[in-house]
Amino acid sequence: MAFSKTFPKTIPGTNYPIWEEITLTPEEERLVEEQCKKTNFQLLDQSIQEAKMLAIKNGMNEDCNIVNMAKALFDKRASHLIFWKESKAKEKFDQTTNKE
Repeated sequence: MAFSKTFPKTIPGTNYPIWEEITLTPEEERLVEEQCKKTNFQLLDQSIQEAKMLAIKNGMNEDCNIVNMAKALFDKRASHLIFWKESKAKEKFDQTTNKE
């Protein structure tokens, strides 16, 4: 099922917006997912390296912290993916409204 989001489109002379639904193509959705995954992977890699340094510095159990970070990434990944898709849909919406 394709990702879609509705945005308010203001019409001059009216008080109420018209809601316009923007749907990502499967290709757009795939590209956004890949970009999000790549960025999240880089951020996680940096976080793991920093967590390892902090764990060693403070004499903490390194493995426990890595597991917790992996869980946090799993929890955040879904919400971040939706954010990226919404951003892409907003970009498409802005492009269509600027053409008119």
